[in-house]
Amino acid sequence: MGKTQTETFRGYGKLFGFGTQTAVECRFPEAETVLSAHASTHLAGAEAGNGEVRYYGRTLFSIVYEDADRHICRAEKGVEFSAVAKDERIVPAQTVRIRLAVENVSARREGASIFVTALLGADVALYGEQTFDYLAGGDLVCRRDPVSVYVSHPAEGATEVEDDFEVERIGDILQHAETVHVTSVSCTAGELKVEGETFLGILAMRGEEPCSFERLIPFRIDIPSEASQPGCRAEVHVTVPDVSLAADADEETGKCRIRATLTLRAQGVICEEVAVDGVTDAFSRTHAVRLTYSESGSDGTGETVQFSERVSGKAALSAAIDFSDTLQAVTLQRAEANLVRGENGTRAEGVALATLLVRAPDGSHRGIEMSLPFSVPVQAENADIDVIACGMSARQKEERTIDAEATLKFTLTERLHSSARLIASAEEGEEIPEKDCAISVYVPRAGDGLWELAKRLKKSPEEVVESNPDLEFPIREGQRVVIYRKKAL
Repeated sequence: MGKTQTETFRGYGKLFGFGTQTAVECRFPEAETVLSAHASTHLAGAEAGNGEVRYYGRTLFSIVYEDADRHICRAEKGVEFSAVAKDERIVPAQTVRIRLAVENVSARREGASIFVTALLGADVALYGEQTFDYLAGGDLVCRRDPVSVYVSHPAEGATEVEDDFEVERIGDILQHAETVHVTSVSCTAGELKVEGETFLGILAMRGEEPCSFERLIPFRIDIPSEASQPGCRAEVHVTVPDVSLAADADEETGKCRIRATLTLRAQGVICEEVAVDGVTDAFSRTHAVRLTYSESGSDGTGETVQFSERVSGKAALSAAIDFSDTLQAVTLQRAEANLVRGENGTRAEGVALATLLVRAPDGSHRGIEMSLPFSVPVQAENADIDVIACGMSARQKEERTIDAEATLKFTLTERLHSSARLIASAEEGEEIPEKDCAISVYVPRAGDGLWELAKRLKKSPEEVVESNPDLEFPIREGQRVVIYRKKAL
């Protein structure tokens, strides 16, 4: 059979991933009636062990509540947490990447205290070296079909942005919440560029009543990376680990100037498509060959698309409302969505959520959760979806009914997958008896390609074409193939 040549592919990429959840709880002893509850969480670190990942961080809780004298107050506390996610595939040599999100916040009363619980969802991804052996050449007749392998390169960066804007005069800032919409991710030579906007929602007091307003703050983060090159794709998740707000009142104009300072942290993965020139099939002219294959799969990132959609409709409410209630503020706007495939294409289906603050005729306040379902057509087959809600409003046109509107900002990130099946080794089998006739005529199978025919005849594709220059592929019914063999005198 002769010699064979093998090589080993080595690359860094995502090995596997899974999701997990953990709950973090905080106690507020001073609250009477909770109007709105919010939680934000930030990862401090993560470590891979044998069969498990340990991750830890801090969750910041804030509540707006009414005290026994019907005054609106605020409280804020931070809670450190740690959690363990188990999977038998995890080993210490792997690198952990975790994306944390607050999936749900709930409040309950136990005795004189209020307990607020945040359900944290963790998207856990494990990265490491990807290797496989493949046949690269030798004395066999080889069919080469380059296959794509996706390799990944982690990238991280941070920046600080400031914004200065004017609003109608306010008093105390009660609560704030931030969501991030990434609008552009691009790879240049040596640098990953990320652009987007942070939606800042603020709940404050104006006189004796609450009010809400919002601000879109643009940002840009440049992340140095040797792996970043034109043509690469990347996905980036941006969080806001720290926010500082300051308000100055102007007595003459009756306005208030807000200064916002936001710390942004970007965590991403640069994806590079590598072509491996391996052998997908092979045979020997003189011997039977037993082939062993290596199979591997890799995940990559494709194009990222952004778009906005304005949705409206009847909102579902967590408590009853009527014309005697006064609508005061819409706060804690957010959204969640999934891609759903149907007969008429793919749609983004989900719900826009917010807390509606109202005042009853007796002067007491309530916080009512409202949700606005939506279904939006999208051009996507296999993608991850992120969505934020902003500009959400509520009106009571009919008693006990809320008409809501919201602007949704979507980001779709295409998911790619490549399966590589290459020959890893070839073992020589029995010798094939050599035919002693000078000319053979074969009747091939209709539909055969050049490679299939050459493999059946134990001749290289070049030899088959040289002997039969008029052949057309795929083979048609009734064609004949002539093979000439040189005879030694």
